[in-house]
Amino acid sequence: MSTEWEGVEAKKPLLVARNNSASSIWVVVASTTIAVAGSFVFGISVGYSSPSQEGIMRDLHLSLAEYSVFGSILTIGAMLGAIVSGTVADRVGRRCAMAISDVLCILGYLLIVFSKNSVWLDLGRLSIGCGIGLLSYVVPVYISEITPKNLRGRFAAVNQFMICCGASLAYALGTCITWRTLAIVGVTPCLLQLVGLLVIPESPRWLAKIGHSGALEEALQKLRGKETDISEEAADIKDFTEQLQHLPQSKMLDLFQKDYIHAVTVGVGLMVLQQFGGVNAICFYASEIFVSAGFSSGNTGMLAMVAVQIPMTALGVLLLDKAGRRPLLMVSAAGTCLGCLLVGLSFLSKEHHWAKDLNVALALTGILIFSGSFSLGMGGIPWVIMSEIFPIHMKGSAGSLVTLVSWLGSWIVSYAFNFLLLWSSYGTFFMFASICGLTVVFVERLVPETKGRTLEEIQASMNSSLTPVSSGINRAA
Repeated sequence: MSTEWEGVEAKKPLLVARNNSASSIWVVVASTTIAVAGSFVFGISVGYSSPSQEGIMRDLHLSLAEYSVFGSILTIGAMLGAIVSGTVADRVGRRCAMAISDVLCILGYLLIVFSKNSVWLDLGRLSIGCGIGLLSYVVPVYISEITPKNLRGRFAAVNQFMICCGASLAYALGTCITWRTLAIVGVTPCLLQLVGLLVIPESPRWLAKIGHSGALEEALQKLRGKETDISEEAADIKDFTEQLQHLPQSKMLDLFQKDYIHAVTVGVGLMVLQQFGGVNAICFYASEIFVSAGFSSGNTGMLAMVAVQIPMTALGVLLLDKAGRRPLLMVSAAGTCLGCLLVGLSFLSKEHHWAKDLNVALALTGILIFSGSFSLGMGGIPWVIMSEIFPIHMKGSAGSLVTLVSWLGSWIVSYAFNFLLLWSSYGTFFMFASICGLTVVFVERLVPETKGRTLEEIQASMNSSLTPVSSGINRAA
């Protein structure tokens, strides 16, 4: 065994790729930083409506129904952006797709800043929705396509961390600045990303897809470092892409062929379970839930949620490439199940007039456990896996489908939640707990472990029509 290893080492003297030299890491870090500026915009946009409600309704004389349209139209725009996200990213490239989303978000925020009535306000929110619908697909895909395999999960998980930071910043700043000023804050990361996109490299795998082999090698060399031997990694990407060229051009209906049904089931299933596990119900209505459970105000609980979410999301980022996707997902889903059970018991306690202190303790503990557990894995890992499991010729249509399902689920749960509470407050959360419990089984049975594997290896293992690429010991992709 040692002789074989020495032979390989003799053939491959350059170990820079495996050791990830500083010259390569800083380019990947810089590129990821520019990409996740879009995730920060995403977070600010989602968090914008809650602290801005009172000021907008007062200054523009909006009714509650009119403001509800403003809040919910973001999801409609995101669904529109999701429908075209894969096609746009495949046609114009990952960098240009991010630039388009920035322009849409900037336009939307400027419409809000200068709005005089609800029409401008709604058009601005719709434009922002289209932008973040596109961003929610292209950012994790770009990160997964540029990072080395041993760091891919950790870097891709930064996407969710920045969404969490953006939403927390919007909530915090919204308590001390006006809604127009907060909209200007939303423009800032868009402008920073637009400038940064001019200097970061394009995805090597997208360049291979469109046949630009010279540009592929140039981009890969930038990402891996000047002293790194990229020939083996570049050859694998080219060989795998050439296999895909012989397959029919992908259409949405092609996703349901037997070759891709496993990947589609995993991608769509994780998004459905993520949304129908109750995350948006708890995030959008946390303040109302705290008050309903017996709190005098929802602000204390909301601040406690923020205090839990950010460190737990950061912990998930650090653990993703060490513990793996599957263990973190199962622990996260089990935690959200427990959190929903406790919130459900809180409402059950209130309905049966048990001790009020018990209601409050159960509600606070349940929501904090749910928020922390969701942030640990279920918030970001489904997007990481989505970006890894689909071959590049199917990634456009598959990504559009998965992103659309996510936003559609978000809208359904957000819209139906108040009606569900009227039906049965504790029954609603017990239902969410059941779905979270089902998630543990789904992950254990169907979701593959993608830690430490190249994108080509993952995709070939899930697609019977593709031949796995040769796996070199020093491969860094």
